[in-house]
Amino acid sequence: MNDTLIQMTLMMLCGAGWRLFSLRGLSADQTRLALTSVVYYVFLPAMILDVLWRADIGWQSIQFSALGCATIVAGLVLSWSIARLLKFKRPQTGAVILATAFPNVTYLGLPVLEQAYGSWSRSVVIQIDLFATAPLVFTLGIAVARHYGDAREDKTGSLLGFFNTPPFWAALLAVVLNLNQLVAPDWLMGLLQKMSAAVAPLMIFSLGLALSWRAIHWRNLPYILPVVGLRLALLPWMAWHIADAVQLQAPFKSAAVLDLAMPSMVLGVVFCDRYGLDSALYATAVTITTLLSLLSLPFWFGVL
Repeated sequence: MNDTLIQMTLMMLCGAGWRLFSLRGLSADQTRLALTSVVYYVFLPAMILDVLWRADIGWQSIQFSALGCATIVAGLVLSWSIARLLKFKRPQTGAVILATAFPNVTYLGLPVLEQAYGSWSRSVVIQIDLFATAPLVFTLGIAVARHYGDAREDKTGSLLGFFNTPPFWAALLAVVLNLNQLVAPDWLMGLLQKMSAAVAPLMIFSLGLALSWRAIHWRNLPYILPVVGLRLALLPWMAWHIADAVQLQAPFKSAAVLDLAMPSMVLGVVFCDRYGLDSALYATAVTITTLLSLLSLPFWFGVL
């Protein structure tokens, strides 16, 4: 695990270095948008098709979904309770809830689990993302952002946007092909595997591009402490026991819980910008939880 995190850290530092120097006149935000768009629309759907076409889809998929959904809902309830208890203002409440409830299961979870457990863990990551995290992000996550945000626009859009995205359609196609036991030709499987190999390094580099020291402010510390405690400590512990409750067996239990122990997702900053939440607070949460995850992830890996 330590070797894996060293590799991930160096790749993130490459992205952070781009933010400092803006090579070829391209800013970090422009570069990140280009890279994440390519991953989202091309390489990630290819990986989803490659993995789910051959995955063992069945009862275990329901277990992954139950584990992911239960952990995320627990994060929503706990963070909302703390924000209400401490009387956070609405923009800060929305940012804290999003940063706490939704882990970075794909952008960081995928490369970490693949290095720690092997290529079979891709299926765990993708099923947790597609059957739990992504549907809740695009429904409950957007609902939270709308409720606590102060932006007037985009209040009437659909909460079901996830069901019209490239990853969803790739997953649907893969499940249909899988359940019908259709065998992919060697040339197609080879193509999908080569495209899949590009996902992890591009995601880690993009995560480095998203990290910003300028976003860290001492005024955000009272809001960040609950996020760190819940996101990196309490919620992984709860996921561990929920995995037992849904009878998820090793080694899938270890991989799934470690995936749900990831730091705050990067996508939430888009919701904060769009719906008028505290974007600086959210960016601080992403940066700090990502850096502290270099300590928390080896701990949970050892425990699991």
